[in-house]
Amino acid sequence: MSLSDPIGDMIARIKNAQMRNNKIVELPSSNFKVKISEVLKSEGYIVDYKINNVEKKPTLSINLKYHSGSPVISTIERVSKPGRRIFSSAESLPKINNGLGIAIISTPKGVMTDIDARKQKVGGEIICKVF
Repeated sequence: MSLSDPIGDMIARIKNAQMRNNKIVELPSSNFKVKISEVLKSEGYIVDYKINNVEKKPTLSINLKYHSGSPVISTIERVSKPGRRIFSSAESLPKINNGLGIAIISTPKGVMTDIDARKQKVGGEIICKVF
């Protein structure tokens, strides 16, 4: 069975795992999901991630981060969906929660946060927002 929105599935799995206070969430791996995980790790929203190759089906294991019992990611929302893609120029990138959160942007220079995209003056597709 193929998913119509694998990134939306990744976000839903992270939300569900955090509601159950699970330490690790496993999902099918792809290069794009790994890049999103790299951004989440570099911004301090997750502890770590790793790719497990078992029987030709790679899975991505994400170690979720908690602070005094509550998840570090309070909200993670999909912005650009398969039915409605949301693109933005570098000047009009949104500030998430007055700069306290991040937007993950897919740009021609790779997947990065909205802050990095503004610094490099490059726009792209707004994948999700995290705070």
